[in-house]
Amino acid sequence: MNDSIPNTHFSSRSQFTTFISKKMHQSNSFHGEKNQQPQKDASGSSLRSVHTKRSNINLFLVCVFFTSSLILFLDACHPPSEAWVLSNLERTRLWDWTAAAIVVVFTILQAVLYYLPIGRVAEGKMGCHDKRLKYSLNGLHAFVVSAVLLMGLWHCGMVRGSSVSSRVLPLVSAGLAMSTLLSLWLYLRPGSAHYSQQPYSGNTGSFLQEFALGKEIDPRVGRIDMKQFAMVRIGFIGWAMMDLSYVLTAIETNGSLSLSFLLVVTFQLIYILDFLIDEDSVLPTKEFTEESVGFLMILGEYIWIPIFSSLPIYFLLHRPNHIDFLSAIPILLLFGIGFLFYYLSNEQKSGFRKNPNNPAYAHLKVIESPSGENLMVSGWFGWVRHPNYLGDILMMFAWCLPCGFTSLVPYLPVIQCINLLRQRANEIEASCQEKHGEAWHEYCRRVPYKVLPYIY
Repeated sequence: MNDSIPNTHFSSRSQFTTFISKKMHQSNSFHGEKNQQPQKDASGSSLRSVHTKRSNINLFLVCVFFTSSLILFLDACHPPSEAWVLSNLERTRLWDWTAAAIVVVFTILQAVLYYLPIGRVAEGKMGCHDKRLKYSLNGLHAFVVSAVLLMGLWHCGMVRGSSVSSRVLPLVSAGLAMSTLLSLWLYLRPGSAHYSQQPYSGNTGSFLQEFALGKEIDPRVGRIDMKQFAMVRIGFIGWAMMDLSYVLTAIETNGSLSLSFLLVVTFQLIYILDFLIDEDSVLPTKEFTEESVGFLMILGEYIWIPIFSSLPIYFLLHRPNHIDFLSAIPILLLFGIGFLFYYLSNEQKSGFRKNPNNPAYAHLKVIESPSGENLMVSGWFGWVRHPNYLGDILMMFAWCLPCGFTSLVPYLPVIQCINLLRQRANEIEASCQEKHGEAWHEYCRRVPYKVLPYIY
């Protein structure tokens, strides 16, 4: 099998915390050497202290930049004729108790829905006491209940879409506050699951690093796995709920949805639903099995995934871009092609991994590896080395195109996606090189392009 990451939804969005974790590890390495014994002399201790302080400063700057940059992106979605919201800090609402209540109620609702007695229960990695951890896979059901509840309250006139869309900046602040509280609770509570064994987190002696990167890999509250709860329920369902709130706001304002608005919403909801239907695909990923749960991960799920990912829809809400049906056809085709690339290549990879002797894969050419696992050199993975990543990029680009070309802001999510998937592809290939040796060299010779044929 060519790729160790079964689902690019999860990999692309969680790459931020992985990247930060590695930077902290590099900063903590004394002279860049791994597993070096602590220096006992005064100069060695002093230098190590300087590295720790530098790591703490880096983490603090990341946390500040992480939130402030998102606020600037949201502000840039408003028409150029409007004054920048942040230009008048006295009138800018960065905190709102209603927004805080929305975040708290949403969190409680998802915690309650986690206990829905429907959906599969899957076994994941090996946990404490040599028992496999179990996960409730009812994310799709939780989303349906959440969406129906929102629509029902809106239909009855009890809530309005603008109650959310007009409070996006306070929602960022409320998400920051909730992330801080949850992270502090995870830091202070007695460990009951696996502590991180990574050299950049867990027992580092630095509060800021342990708080930001996390101490535990698999913290649980009752049946709720906090990592799955944050990454799937808060992140992806929160993203869908933001999209639906923008839809309701557009209907309240204009009475209907423009074609460009409808395209972006439809594409994103298809993307989200595909992930929720295949929720167990996150369980074997590196981020899920190895990364600890800290402030940066939780913050990303509360504000970056729901709000940054829905940036194109927020942009169209404030700066409408009208397109005709003929212009929509190539955009529809682009999304459809991207979805097929993504879905079919992942299906082929997953099926081949589970049972390489299946007659359905008898036509595939393979390269034998010393690791005992064969490398596919035909089919989707004989075309490019990461066809699923190409599909991901095409889908995201398709839901940015209806925004037009008057601003770069709605294209920021796809730019981020390209950069993160590029990093992920390099990481995977380095791992495959180490694992498969000469077999991987031969595979790269026969399939020379990583993502885009004849270009990259």
